[in-house]
Amino acid sequence: MNEYNGEIKKMMIILSKASLENVYAAFILANGARMEGIEAEIFFTFFGLEAIHKKKLEKLHVATVGNPAMHIPTMIGGLPGMEAMATKMMKKEMEKLDIPPVHEFLDIMKQSGVKFWACKLAMEMFHYKEEDLYEGVGGVLTVGEFYKKGSVLGTHMLFV
Repeated sequence: MNEYNGEIKKMMIILSKASLENVYAAFILANGARMEGIEAEIFFTFFGLEAIHKKKLEKLHVATVGNPAMHIPTMIGGLPGMEAMATKMMKKEMEKLDIPPVHEFLDIMKQSGVKFWACKLAMEMFHYKEEDLYEGVGGVLTVGEFYKKGSVLGTHMLFV
């Protein structure tokens, strides 16, 4: 009898926010899984859809309000220009580390076998069409359909 040894075989990542830090966290986790030989799929739901929306994916920004990791008071984070400045600073640091821009990162992940799915409910809610999305998206799924893709022993599901 074969016993399950706890080996991770598949990562199912749910991305619900398109702030730059959330998008890159999901992308780095998915890409890292592929580099380790682990299957990876990302389900883009609610505002996470902006990370695969052709007209929005290169315009993502850092969340400065309500983000305790920014270590700045909410009032200051909400000042005009703070979000743009924080985004510019983060992109500059990522560039130093050779982290690719969003569209290029999507291309890299797609080539490595990461699968991308858009949430049907969120697509309907935001009135997006499939042609609005990055060309590498595998399709539009319901939450139940996404869960079924993760019904294999050794699958881990992560919400970002």
